Amino acid sequence: MTDPTLGASLRGAVDLSTLRNRPASTAAAAPGEEAPAGNAVVVPSLVLDVTDETFPQVLELSRTVPVVVDLWAEWCGPCKQLSPVLEKVVLELGGRLVLAKVDVDANPQLSQAFRAQSIPMVVALVAGQPVQMFTGAVPEQQVREVFAQLLQLAAQNGVTGSAAVDGQAPDEAPAEPALPPLHAEAFEAIEEGDYARAVVAYETALAENPRDAEARAGLGQVRLLLRVQNVDLQAARAAAASAPQDIEAQFTVADLDISGGHVEDAFGRLLDLFAALPDEERTPVRERLLELFALVGDADPRVIAARSRLASLLF
Repeated sequence: MTDPTLGASLRGAVDLSTLRNRPASTAAAAPGEEAPAGNAVVVPSLVLDVTDETFPQVLELSRTVPVVVDLWAEWCGPCKQLSPVLEKVVLELGGRLVLAKVDVDANPQLSQAFRAQSIPMVVALVAGQPVQMFTGAVPEQQVREVFAQLLQLAAQNGVTGSAAVDGQAPDEAPAEPALPPLHAEAFEAIEEGDYARAVVAYETALAENPRDAEARAGLGQVRLLLRVQNVDLQAARAAAASAPQDIEAQFTVADLDISGGHVEDAFGRLLDLFAALPDEERTPVRERLLELFALVGDADPRVIAARSRLASLLF
């Protein structure tokens, strides 16, 4: 399961084997005990609090409907910003995704399995396999875009079911609010894989309203998706290795690293390049770093560390 827009599969990087077969607590609500007609599963809620003991049920649920895992903690400020956004977007999707919330302090085995060194950390489960999504608080529009890519990935792997809340009539499902027209056009283009059209839509939205933060965040995301689309990873790495001061070659590999979730590798590559270049050639590298910082999120510890190193190289 690989998709450059979501990051590489975490198979191998995350070991869920010790959690997969553990019997779940009998006191916990078990999602998916009875399936309604069609390719759907009944759950107590579209937003589930998951523990080390109940996680096997979530893995099984992900064979029918994609599951988004939100790793958070009570003391984490960015978590409190991101979690309501995740819940809002999942509820608006009306059962196409389920959100599983994991308190890392109360569930050390899941925290260790997902290697949650920095939170909030968001991972998806598709057919029992984890797929990296993002770390840090990100804008709502970026959440929507990543979730759209997750649904595409799930469909490619045959996970096309839905979740229905136990006891909730179909007409009780919350209606998804309409997006602004240009945002809707960009979102539709992203779902179709037409990133160039999405870029144009977001650029037009920003031209009309330069303060449109969601359009700015979305534009950065789709520009990255456009840059890495159809890029041969091995060829790009070979080109970068053979020309360590070729700015475009290093940019390409850094983009691939960001899209694959290797954030520190991407920042390290560009900071090393910045340090090696003469002053008059550094500006494009600094601008690309700032663009990638915005994508990952200013509160992310990896961004903070990279900004500190960039400042030391500048001054």
